[in-house]
Formats: sequence, C-alpha cells, structure tokens
Amino acid sequence: GAGHGKMAAGATADAQARFGHSVKGLLTEKVTSCGTDVIALTKQVLKGSRSAELLGQAARNMVMQEDAILHSEDSLRKMAIITTHLQYQQEAIQKNVEQSSNLQDQLSHLLK
Repeated sequence: GAGHGKMAAGATADAQARFGHSVKGLLTEKVTSCGTDVIALTKQVLKGSRSAELLGQAARNMVMQEDAILHSEDSLRKMAIITTHLQYQQEAIQKNVEQSSNLQDQLSHLLK
C-alpha cells in the first residue's frame, strides 16, 4: 500500500511541476503581451500628447489671429472715422473756396 502512495505522490508532484511550468509559460506570455500593450499605449499617449501640443499651438495661433483680426477691425473703424472727418473737412474747405470765390466776384464787381 505504501509504494502505491509514493507513486501517486510522485505523479502528483510531476503534474504540479508541469502545471507550474505551464503557469510560468502563460505568465511570461501575458507579461510579454502586456509589455507590448504598454509600449503601444505609451506610443499612443505620446502621439496624443503631440496632438494635444499641436492642438494647443493651433488654438494659440487662432487666438493670435483673432486678436489681429479684432485689431484690424478696430483700425478699420478708426480709419473710417478719420475718413469721414476728412470728408467733412474737404466739404467745409470746398464751401469756403466757393464762398471766397463768390466774395472775389463781388469784390471785382465793386471795384469795376
């Protein structure tokens, strides 16, 4: 009876060893694939951060352009106001010229 127990124990130990081996193999596989996943993920994250960086740059550029556009609009508005003022001045000058030419006419009539 004792010998049979030893054999059974030996077989169990053998089976355990095989099982341990396959578990080790599976773990190694898992770790390897996990490592690969981590590398892939890291690449994605880096790509993502690069994208975020590019997006950030694009956003900053847009803000700068928006500022430039608003500044241009402001400048245009000011220029429009100046233009209007100049037109008024021109009209005023023309009226003065007309009036002075009228005066000259009157004077020349008087002096005749």
